[in-house]
Amino acid sequence: MIGVLLKRELALAWGRGGGAALAVGFLACASVMLPLSLGPEPARLARVASGVAWVVLALASLLSLERMFERDFEDGALDLLCLGPLPLEVVATVKCLAQWVVVGAPLALATPIAAIALGAKPQAAPLLTLAAALGGLAFAFVGGAGAALALASRRGGLLIALIVLPLLTPPVIFGGAAVESFQIGLPWLAPLLMLGAYALAAAALTPFAMAAACRNALS
Repeated sequence: MIGVLLKRELALAWGRGGGAALAVGFLACASVMLPLSLGPEPARLARVASGVAWVVLALASLLSLERMFERDFEDGALDLLCLGPLPLEVVATVKCLAQWVVVGAPLALATPIAAIALGAKPQAAPLLTLAAALGGLAFAFVGGAGAALALASRRGGLLIALIVLPLLTPPVIFGGAAVESFQIGLPWLAPLLMLGAYALAAAALTPFAMAAACRNALS
C-alpha cells in the first residue's frame, strides 16, 4: 500500500510545478546572476560561494511546495486518503519523501556544481552533496508542514513562505558552516551532525503537524 502511494506521489510531484526542472533552473539562474551583481573577482565569489549556494537551495525548495497538499484537497483525494487504511501521518511522510526524491535529490546533485562554479573548492563537492541531501530532506518535511498549514487559504504561497522560511534558517546555518569549515581546514563534522539531527527531527515530528493541519482543513 505504501509503495502504491509512493508511486502516485512521485508521479504527481514530477508534474507539480514543473518538478525538478523549475528548482534546478532557479538554482542555475541565481548562480549565473550572482557574479553579475558582485563582480567577476574569484576571491570575492569564493568567500560567499557556500553560503549563497545554501540560501539559493532553500529558496529553490520552496517553489513547488504550494501544491503538495492543495491538489488533493481540491479534487477530494485528501478525503479519501484520510479515510484510507494508512494513517494520515504516514501519507504525509510519503508525500514529503516524494518531494525530496523529485526536488531535493536533483538539487543536492546540482548544488556542488553551482558552488564550484562560484569559487568553492572542488574537494568540497562530496560534502556539499551530502549536506545538500540532508538539508533537502529537512526542507521537504518542514515545507510539507507549511503547505499543510496553508491549506484552504487564499494566499497559500505567501503563507507557506512566512511559516517555512524561519524554520529553514537552522539547516542553512549548519550546512553552510560545515562546508565553510571544511574549506578553511576547521572541524566540520559537528555542524554536519547538527544538520542531520535537524533533518531527522523534522522527519519524525512534522508528519503529526501535517496530519493535524489536514484534518483541520477537512473539518
